[in-house]
Amino acid sequence: MADTLPAAGAAEELLAEIRALPKVELHQHVDGSIPAEVTWQLMRQHDLHPAATLEEMRTHLEIQPHEEGTLLAYLDKMHYPLWLTQFYENIVKVTEAIVESAWGAGVRTLELRYSPLIHTYAGLTPRQSIRAVLSGMNHVSRRHPEMKLGLIVISMRQHGPHIAKILARQSIAEAQHLHSRTGVVGFDIAGPERGNPPRLFKSAYEIARLGQLGLTAHAGEDAPVEYVWEAIDVLGVQRVGHGCAAVQDGELLRRLARDRILVECCLSSNEHTGAVRAGQRHPVHTFLEAGVPVAICCDNSTVSRTDQNHETLKAARALGLQVARQVHEQAAGWSFIRPETALQDESLD
Repeated sequence: MADTLPAAGAAEELLAEIRALPKVELHQHVDGSIPAEVTWQLMRQHDLHPAATLEEMRTHLEIQPHEEGTLLAYLDKMHYPLWLTQFYENIVKVTEAIVESAWGAGVRTLELRYSPLIHTYAGLTPRQSIRAVLSGMNHVSRRHPEMKLGLIVISMRQHGPHIAKILARQSIAEAQHLHSRTGVVGFDIAGPERGNPPRLFKSAYEIARLGQLGLTAHAGEDAPVEYVWEAIDVLGVQRVGHGCAAVQDGELLRRLARDRILVECCLSSNEHTGAVRAGQRHPVHTFLEAGVPVAICCDNSTVSRTDQNHETLKAARALGLQVARQVHEQAAGWSFIRPETALQDESLD
C-alpha cells in the first residue's frame, strides 16, 4: 500500500510536501491540545505553576516515554490545564492558541471537541462554557476566513445519560445552522468506556439528531467491539472515534465500509494510551484495506507531542504519501461543518 519514497533527502522532501498539503482535523480535544507555552504563561500569571521552568512544566503536560502505554497516565496530563480553563477569558485565549497552531500546521478544516461541564466548577454555566470556545474560534476565523471551523460538544460518560441530554440541548442552542458565526456542529460521548455502553446515551443522541447535529462517539478505544456496534446501531453515529476494537470483527468492518461510517484514527495517541501496542500494526491499515473511510487525527496534540504535520508524516511513512493525501481529501466529506447552512445576515446573530 505504501508509495516508494525518494531516497536522497527523503525526509525533508516528504515533510515539505506534507506541510503544503491542506489538512482536515476531525478529532482534536481542547483540553489536551493547549500549547505548553500558553499553559505556562497563564499559570505564572495566576501564580499557580507547580514547576520552576517551562521545560519542567512540559513533563506535566506531555506524555513522557516511560509513561506511554497506559490511559490513566495519558489522561493525567490534562490535570493542570483544567485549573486555568474554568474562566471565560482563559478558555477564549487557549482556544485561539490551539486554532492558530492548527492553522500553522496546514489544517484548513478543524473540528475541535470539548466537554463544557468540566469547565463549570468556578461558576460558568454550560452555555457560557460552550460560548467561550466558540468565541476563541470566531476570533481566529476573522483572521483566517478560509479556515473551516466547528465545535463538537462532548458529554462525559461518567456524568451519566441525564447530563448528556442537557448538553445535547445546550449544543443545539449554539448550533452552527442557527447562527451566522462558528457554532456547534456535532455531539460526542467520551470518558471511561467500560461500564458505560453507548446504548445508555440513546436519548441524548436522539435529541442531537433532531437538532441536526453530526453524531460521533468514542467507541472501541478501551472497550470491546460490542461498543462500536452499539454506537452505530443504537446511537446512529456517522463517525466513530478511535474504533480500534472494530478490526476484530470482519462483519463490523464490512458494515462500516458499506454504510460509509468514518473512523477517526489517532495514530500517536493510540500508542500512548495503550489502545495499540508500540510497534504493533495500527488498525488504520485494516480499515483502509476493508474500504472503511478514515481520518488522520491528533486527538490531544500537546499530550502526544504532535500536530497534523507529524501525524500525516507518520501516516505517510506507513501508508504512502498518496494514500495520506487521499485520506485528507476524502475526510473533508465527512466533516460536520456546513458553512452553507449558517445564517447569512449577521444582524440575526
